[in-house]
Amino acid sequence: MAENTWNAEGNAKHARFVSDLGAPVVEWLQPIAGEAVLDLGCGDGALTEKLAAAGVDVVGIDQSPSMVAAAQALGLTVREADMHNFELGRRFDAVFSNAVLHWTRDIDAVAVAVKNHLKPGGRFVGEFGGFGNVAAISVALRAALQIEGEQDNGFHWYFPTPAEFGAILTSHGFLVVRAELIPRLTPLPTGMRAWLETFGRPFVAGLAEAKQEAVLTRAVGLLKSALEDSHSNWFADYVRLRFHAVLTPGAQR
Repeated sequence: MAENTWNAEGNAKHARFVSDLGAPVVEWLQPIAGEAVLDLGCGDGALTEKLAAAGVDVVGIDQSPSMVAAAQALGLTVREADMHNFELGRRFDAVFSNAVLHWTRDIDAVAVAVKNHLKPGGRFVGEFGGFGNVAAISVALRAALQIEGEQDNGFHWYFPTPAEFGAILTSHGFLVVRAELIPRLTPLPTGMRAWLETFGRPFVAGLAEAKQEAVLTRAVGLLKSALEDSHSNWFADYVRLRFHAVLTPGAQR
């Protein structure tokens, strides 16, 4: 699984825009000073720190030791844990998550873990890749594998429609207050190659290093006409799924 390969230094250099663009998700959360919030997949704590500054009793979890160390260095309460199976021994008023759920192996397991850590009526608010997210990039990576004579290893992100994700939440006792797709062509400050190095490695996992580099280079070439403008600025074809759900009474185990 890709989560535990995250490097805090590389994330800060090539993917800081992910947390920077998470501010509207915090607005959907509407954090209240004094309430307890779990930041699911907190990364290096960029948004966790904002919640703490708002007076929230916030705890973060992340699967990457590097990210956890970076967040703890900010003075935040963060633990290393897998979003599919964790136990913190307490319940929260809200669970918050930004740019994490599309990495899931099992969305049902995540929903159960979240449910088991929420108080009755607690909120589950977040954003992640939705249906159509980075479609051009995904197609280019698979085409590059084929051109380079390599097999597709079957890796895929979880990019559901609001209806699909809403059905999962409902089946686990949540009431979906709001869920919507948000198309967002996103500038890549350090370019497409850096984006692929940061996020696209699972597509080439298992290949020899030289072949990985060849596939990523080929993908960049395939994407130039679609996602690079005339001034050599690169963009990612993001589509985000932002949601707000509430745990109904009696839904816990």
